[in-house]
Amino acid sequence: MAAAPSFTMGIEEEYLLVDTGTLDLAEAPAAMMDQCSAALQGQVSPEFLRCQVEIGTGVCATIGEAREDLRRLRGTVAEIAARYGLAPLAVSCHPTADWKTQHHTDKDRYNALEHDLAGVARRMLISGMHVHVGIEDPDTRIDLMNQASYFLPHLLALSASSPYWQGQDTGLASYRLTIFDNLPRTGTPPRFSSFAEYDRSVRTIVATGAIEDSTKIWWDMRPSFRFPTLESRICDNSPLMEHALSIAAATQCILRMLWRLRVRNQRWRIYDTFLVGENRWRAQRYGMEAGLIDFGRGEVVPFADLMDELLEATAEDAAALDCEAEVEGLQAILASGNSADRQRKVHAATLERTGGDVAAAHRAVIESLISEFTADL
Repeated sequence: MAAAPSFTMGIEEEYLLVDTGTLDLAEAPAAMMDQCSAALQGQVSPEFLRCQVEIGTGVCATIGEAREDLRRLRGTVAEIAARYGLAPLAVSCHPTADWKTQHHTDKDRYNALEHDLAGVARRMLISGMHVHVGIEDPDTRIDLMNQASYFLPHLLALSASSPYWQGQDTGLASYRLTIFDNLPRTGTPPRFSSFAEYDRSVRTIVATGAIEDSTKIWWDMRPSFRFPTLESRICDNSPLMEHALSIAAATQCILRMLWRLRVRNQRWRIYDTFLVGENRWRAQRYGMEAGLIDFGRGEVVPFADLMDELLEATAEDAAALDCEAEVEGLQAILASGNSADRQRKVHAATLERTGGDVAAAHRAVIESLISEFTADL
């Protein structure tokens, strides 16, 4: 039996930059990125689009460590961006921006990406949150990925923050995935019997020259290429830092719960990707509003009931990982709504207050996102 995983944590967030006057997207000045890099020592970098900035925490032993690092990262980016009349948004789509007016960062990797993916890449005006959890044994990593896929729609529903696209309410809670799923090698990860089978599949594609390594595999969860971790990639960005931490802690606890069952010679039932994909769509479309399918019961179950069951199933793991308060914070997301819900409330309230001024409603949504970015710092 492999040694127990460390269950360390790392969080990556991609921010959109807006001009604080116009609230339109704005490109990150080189001087701003230089100052961020000097202050954050390798924990910040440009992203695919020039209006994006990516941050990553260090390897954190606890959610408490992750909070302190994420608070420092968010606070530093916000403070330096303000010097240039800019503000970061931890949201997956800007409510009104037009992708056709954005430009990608001039780096070899991004130039190659734009060339390879053509028109698909040009529409990638989206951002997300990735959570790494330390699972050192490769076969354990694959086994837990197979089982954890069941819970990815739950995490998406909690995090959904992209209801608007180019000034229109899409009707979806996470429009980001609609854009992202146009890329190849996305969606629910396939099932593998071992790390060796996964590695053979990756090597087959790499050998053709189609991709250079597994960083070009963009499943909702994947074994990291650089680190001995499982990387959850399903989530939209969470404008509120504490909500992001609750979702990250839930990810960590789900994986520990599945490992705990494994060492007790038990397992979470692995459902076909077709079935998991149906719940993925429900989360993408409705967020937490319409519930998800419980395949054991064979019926749609209210999301609040699913969260109660998840909290009960992972209570032992939250205690062991010292993240009980953060996992309990999922109830706060249920109470206040995910970001998509909150954005729509702000939009509707502003329309009512202004007699139907759509531009004012969009502006109010963006202002709320700016405020939420620093609310928990």
